[in-house]
Amino acid sequence: MAPNDPHPNPPRMIAVSSGKGGVGKSTVTANIAVAMTEAGLRVGIVDADIYGPSIPGILGVPAGKPAMTPDGMIEPAVAHGIKVISMGMITDDDSPAILRGPMVTKYLQSFVRQVDWGDTEILLLDLPPGTGDIQLTLAQAFPLAGAVVVSTPQDVSLKIARRGLRMMEQVKVPILGVIENMSGFTCPSCGTVTHIFHQGGGEAIAQELGVPFLGKVPLDPAVVDCGDEGTPLLKAAPDGPAAEAYRQIAAALSGKDTGNTGLATPFRWTVSEAQGKPAPAPVTEGGAPDRLAALDHAPGRLTLTWTDGAKQTLGARDLRIACPCAKCRDEMTGARLLDPATVAFDIDLTRVWSVGNYALGMAFSDGHDTGIYTLKSLRAMTSTEMEDV
Repeated sequence: MAPNDPHPNPPRMIAVSSGKGGVGKSTVTANIAVAMTEAGLRVGIVDADIYGPSIPGILGVPAGKPAMTPDGMIEPAVAHGIKVISMGMITDDDSPAILRGPMVTKYLQSFVRQVDWGDTEILLLDLPPGTGDIQLTLAQAFPLAGAVVVSTPQDVSLKIARRGLRMMEQVKVPILGVIENMSGFTCPSCGTVTHIFHQGGGEAIAQELGVPFLGKVPLDPAVVDCGDEGTPLLKAAPDGPAAEAYRQIAAALSGKDTGNTGLATPFRWTVSEAQGKPAPAPVTEGGAPDRLAALDHAPGRLTLTWTDGAKQTLGARDLRIACPCAKCRDEMTGARLLDPATVAFDIDLTRVWSVGNYALGMAFSDGHDTGIYTLKSLRAMTSTEMEDV
């Protein structure tokens, strides 16, 4: 089963990200997955670091390319009770993944949508470091339940982690929390704790940005041997302080309610054929002003109902003229390139679809379909009808 298939209980997708490399993000992902599995959850991992996959090595995934099911789905590998898919299962250890952007996107789509995840409850996405194409593709294409940001207490790591947090906020992915990895080293002989990269930085940045602090994971010498042997730290040293930290973080994420109200995504509404219209979401007092509760269409008009109760009706022609794509707007200055005189007065919408949790894509009767309208920009548009109910 792919996460976008109709299913009463689709898996919650949680992205595990970092601003920079070398902070132990993949090790954190693997051990959180083990902790969740030990707690009775059915967990999968998508190793989304296409160019530097490390999850197979950390979990000891058996060598060999994945098989196919009779209905054409990819069978994930299973290690320590966790379902896994990774570029490391497709390429040889010494073969680099030399891929351009469109091929990376294709692989990511396949890893999420064309893998038989079965009854998986939580799908962890181990992202590459940074804020590039892969992060944006996942945020746009899939309904992420939230993101976790991993950092070390080192000042430079924390500064870059802040950028990652801001990026996720901009694409409307809820921030589930910050994890401070390598948070001090405990001497196995005398028990003295040495804070190699300072201390308290992860908690401070979480407070500064108003997001949860999920916990500190101390350095453990066993992590090196574990990574080489394909045995997660939680299995090799289950009674150590790092293992306990992983269990607490896993428990917090397993029960985390993101409060992500609004229309269920993804959806693809073919307006012209009245197919795929998303079911309405509740309107509540104090609802989020940038979350949609309902979409409705009448000839030449699109009506948006927001979760805070506000209702907005926008003309199809106004939406077409406001298209923000590179064909219609100068990417540097924002100046309009589209001549409004060329847009027919009887133009209408043919399709509306979700783009992650933060925008709508729209197709028009003149064939134009490349505009991505952020929910924030739609809410700011002037409408013919605007009322608070």
